[in-house]
Amino acid sequence: MTRAARAGSIGRVLIDGRLRDGLEHVAEDARICEEIGYDGAWNSENKADGFLPITLAAEHTQRLQVGSSVAIAFSRSPMTVAYQAIDLARYSHGRFVLGLGSQIRPHITRRFSMPWSKPAARMKDFVAALRAIWAAWETGERLHHRSEFYEHTLMTPNFAPPENPYGPPTVYLAAVGPHMLRTTAEVADGLFTHPFCTERYLREVIVPEVAAHRPAGAAPLEIALSAFVALDEPDVEAVRRQISFYGSTPAYKPVLDLHGWGDLQADLNTLSKRGRWDEMVPLVTDEVLHAMCSVGTEQEVAADLHRRYGQLAHRIRFNRPGDTAGPGRFAGLVEALRSLG
Repeated sequence: MTRAARAGSIGRVLIDGRLRDGLEHVAEDARICEEIGYDGAWNSENKADGFLPITLAAEHTQRLQVGSSVAIAFSRSPMTVAYQAIDLARYSHGRFVLGLGSQIRPHITRRFSMPWSKPAARMKDFVAALRAIWAAWETGERLHHRSEFYEHTLMTPNFAPPENPYGPPTVYLAAVGPHMLRTTAEVADGLFTHPFCTERYLREVIVPEVAAHRPAGAAPLEIALSAFVALDEPDVEAVRRQISFYGSTPAYKPVLDLHGWGDLQADLNTLSKRGRWDEMVPLVTDEVLHAMCSVGTEQEVAADLHRRYGQLAHRIRFNRPGDTAGPGRFAGLVEALRSLG
């Protein structure tokens, strides 16, 4: 990550936009993000490839950081990601941030038909393999990475990419539970928190876990939030529905447990297994909603985000589930948040 990008942030918090799904939107969204004054823009690998859109975003901007939030690591090998990431780092003139996530076992094994085991340990090894590959390309030294999960021991000059004057990209990992949080603290440059998060979980669980496992002498781990926001009633209902969906997943139960809402996860999970998605939404009470989402006018939402996360996060992205309007929708919110600086 280029430290100069911090100059346009509020205090130390950078503001990021979202690139919509579909290559036809990427150039426009990236240009708008840069014009409005976002610091970065991210795409997600839900319905499209995690890397291809970044090429377009980099091509149509000059200042904006661009990155994947997140690309699915375990659907690929470290070598394929290493090539893609170094190409994007070079093409973007160092503005690319590599964001990786593990996904969950059913998607890796049944959607991608790839192996799954010990996700936190595998992710730690994945990042170590990436760094070994990049180092071999940069120094010309022999590639030798052997571990439980990945083995990379062949790299001839014919297959080394062109020189990259910007160095390898910053690596962010997505994490929720303690094992992946520890891995992130140990090997990554930044952390993507899940939208299914509260200020209390961030303050009482994530920040202490990261601090306890960050290596001595390492730069502070940069925390990037994807915070739910709601500016009107349709936004509120969209967020409530998304919370009900996320809440049905066992991996996210610790967030609910911290607040004494663990029973909600079991109820949502039962309904999800029966395909009764609409019945899940009313189970998300206003108390749960407001713990995870900033609601109100642009000025009220900006003030709430600043109060909750101004001293905890390094960067923040506004999350409105199902948003199809593009990053321009939040231009007023960007301005309101910047005014608080």
